[in-house]
Amino acid sequence: MVALSGAHTIGRAQCKNFRTMLYSEENIDPALATSRKATCPQLTGSGDSNLAPLDDTTPDMFDNAYFVNLKLNKGLLHSDQVLYTLAGGATEDIIDGFASNQDAFNNAFAAAMVKMGNISPLIFPQGQVRRICSRAN
Repeated sequence: MVALSGAHTIGRAQCKNFRTMLYSEENIDPALATSRKATCPQLTGSGDSNLAPLDDTTPDMFDNAYFVNLKLNKGLLHSDQVLYTLAGGATEDIIDGFASNQDAFNNAFAAAMVKMGNISPLIFPQGQVRRICSRAN
């Protein structure tokens, strides 16, 4: 799962998905928080759809900067940052390894994607493939 979270090295998130992280958590780099607050006001509903890069360093490049950012408390999403700061060390060594070795991350990510691609989805009546990810069919 840690390797798959590295997909957040590219892409963007809407303000409504990281607002709580900006305004109520202490484990975020102050400079990153200040920068993001400029386009993500504290008032709920204001700027909800404004976008920010998940990886502030190299937002359009698939690399290991996401993991370097986690070590610097620059994870934009709470679910990303806790992989490093609150996991009690369970994933810290993995993140350290990916942060220092691009090839290790690339290989682990590729292997995880292949493994995930081999999972057979549950189909009716045991499960469903959602047409819209955020809600049941």
